Amino acid sequence: MNVLGISAYYHDSAAALVTDGIIVAAAQEERFTRKKHDPGFPAKSVEYCLAESNLSINDIDYVVFYDKPMLKFDRLLETYLSRAPSGFKSFSMAMPVWLKEKLYLKSVLRKELKALGVKNKTSGPQLLFTEHHQSHAASAYYPSPYADAAVLCMDGVGEWATTSVWHGQGSKLTPVWQIDFPHSLGMLYSAFTYYTGFKVNSGEYKLMGLAPYGEPTYVDTILDNLIDVKEDGTFKLEMDYFNYVTGLTMTNSKFDKLFGGPPRQPETPLSQREMDIARSIQEVTEQIVLKLGQSVYNELGSENLCLAGGVALNCVSNGRLCREGPFKNVWIQPAAGDAGGAVGAALATWYQYLEKDRPAPTGGDAMFGSYLGPRYSQHEITTQLDALGANYEVVADDDLPDRIASVLSDESVVGWFQGRMEFGPRALGGRSIIGDPRSTNMQSVMNLKIKYRESFRPFAPSVLAERVSDYFDIDGDSPYMLHVAEVKDQHRIAMTDEQKNLFGIEKLNVPRSVIPAITHVDYSARIQTVHRETNPRYHALLSSFAEKTECPVLVNTSFNVRGEPIVCTPEDAYRCFMRTEMDYLVIENIVLHKPDQPEWKKDEDWMNEFELD
Repeated sequence: MNVLGISAYYHDSAAALVTDGIIVAAAQEERFTRKKHDPGFPAKSVEYCLAESNLSINDIDYVVFYDKPMLKFDRLLETYLSRAPSGFKSFSMAMPVWLKEKLYLKSVLRKELKALGVKNKTSGPQLLFTEHHQSHAASAYYPSPYADAAVLCMDGVGEWATTSVWHGQGSKLTPVWQIDFPHSLGMLYSAFTYYTGFKVNSGEYKLMGLAPYGEPTYVDTILDNLIDVKEDGTFKLEMDYFNYVTGLTMTNSKFDKLFGGPPRQPETPLSQREMDIARSIQEVTEQIVLKLGQSVYNELGSENLCLAGGVALNCVSNGRLCREGPFKNVWIQPAAGDAGGAVGAALATWYQYLEKDRPAPTGGDAMFGSYLGPRYSQHEITTQLDALGANYEVVADDDLPDRIASVLSDESVVGWFQGRMEFGPRALGGRSIIGDPRSTNMQSVMNLKIKYRESFRPFAPSVLAERVSDYFDIDGDSPYMLHVAEVKDQHRIAMTDEQKNLFGIEKLNVPRSVIPAITHVDYSARIQTVHRETNPRYHALLSSFAEKTECPVLVNTSFNVRGEPIVCTPEDAYRCFMRTEMDYLVIENIVLHKPDQPEWKKDEDWMNEFELD
């Protein structure tokens, strides 16, 4: 039986195909359309999922949407009416969209399915809807390696829920309690994302990366004025400071007064104030997540915790929850945001609506390393490269790891395009840009000459799973780059007294360890453990690099530039390679060296095509 999950019409639309309970394909629409955070119906993602399994849309038994539009509309109406006449401008902008499309989503979806080849209502797939947090919870629990687990979902808002707790037992997933809109930890964090000049729904990770440069000077200000946090972690926001309920901005003038001025304008210089604000809201978020975790543990008694929702992408709070929380095991859905709702909607249908039995977990999770997107044959790769006039060399599989490890050890930057594309926001060695973490220049080179992004942004390490504890204070695996841990003391470089007195961005150029390119200013790193079982070629490359350098770590960042989605096709990869200062591109066992390529015509407007976020 085939179940197709759909996430769409807000941001990060995606499709996922579950066949007899197995996730066989999943992808975000932005990767195909090249529109970052594409919110539209994921037609190309659906087409990919069908092609991956050699199916047509008429072979699908159920199509499941990841939330319930009528419940969301109910929330919007109740919210606006309770605050009228405040918010009339926002209301007048939102209602035409709802009355034209979103309120009649069933008809809209049937129209899209018909365009994909559905013959008629009777022969086509049955259309179902799950609740938003139900989709998150299902995406977290059902692929997890646990037969019993507490499930905590935290995001901006679904229909009403912003935080929800569930209990997974076997095939059952039972809701326990929830916190409703407008009281939202995700919205609180996004308000500070907006206030510090980053884009909501995409810039939250920048706020997290900025935090270590600051001091937690505003923690009491936040706790005394903006949010009332109970001992059990439940909370209530003081809405007088926020404008997101009925306005067109996240914060208001009262919020500005509290923090001493208006929001930072995007693309203007960052000040110590923004750094301190980032550190403060990060600290508050971590405190709340730790309290919620303890409360959920006390209530449900399970030693396992599963996380989903946008807040679960905050890998710093995840790291603290793993280290300081009460749970023996924590598993996080790699596509924890709305894209992952497509997987959750399909799995909720299989296990909850159709009441299928869930197999006993066998130790690993059911996400297949999150390598669920398209892969390309050598014929497809060479056809695309030949059409672009590229010059390349085919290297024997056995020779490839040693060859690329050598160029990496010489501080070359390599575009690494291998196997199936990752599902979720992180590049995990399928569509990655990689480099030598021992280089003191690598972070600035990658940020300024390849990624075209802010200099303060840290890079993540990929490390051999079997050697992660040699370099990092982490107990267990982190295959999805969703845990932060500290570099071990023996690999750190002690700071001088003068360096200790530096503030803010001045800290950036002080090497903190023997692997400075992936060590953040607070000695932390966002870790990806690489496993032979899920990514043998990347594991082999790391092993060869370790043999040459005695370092089992590589810099790993997503294969894209700022404002552009991660590359999907060989053609996408080559264009990104030629438009940046990468030295090598490796697509499966095909190697391209930049000096060997034909002259690339500079597109002066290229960067202007993308939304800088």
